[in-house]
Amino acid sequence: MLFRVDPASPQPLGDQIAASVRRAIAEGKVAPGERLPPARSLADSLGVNLHTVLRGYQRLRDEGLIELRRGRGAVVMGGSGAGGRAALMLKVRELVDQARQLGLTEEEVVGLVRQGLA
Repeated sequence: MLFRVDPASPQPLGDQIAASVRRAIAEGKVAPGERLPPARSLADSLGVNLHTVLRGYQRLRDEGLIELRRGRGAVVMGGSGAGGRAALMLKVRELVDQARQLGLTEEEVVGLVRQGLA
């Protein structure tokens, strides 16, 4: 799995790491049950702080895409829905980015999503 970060990007490095994993899961390049690189190793290879990698991994855990266990590391969640969930999160990130560019408030975005669900 290839991780890339762009220090010149306005997107935080931890978010860039999470986006790399999210995209790999969505595209089926990472299978359920597969282990991600240890945070310390990934931080060293990318030249970033360990906590930056951990923030990215924690974001993915909060999204339900990976499981973090002491001694076992970061593992992609099992089940057939992981790829679909990752693809959906990519679209959510795009929606949020576009809403920010348009200057929409959080409440306006949530309202739009609620309208779409109705």
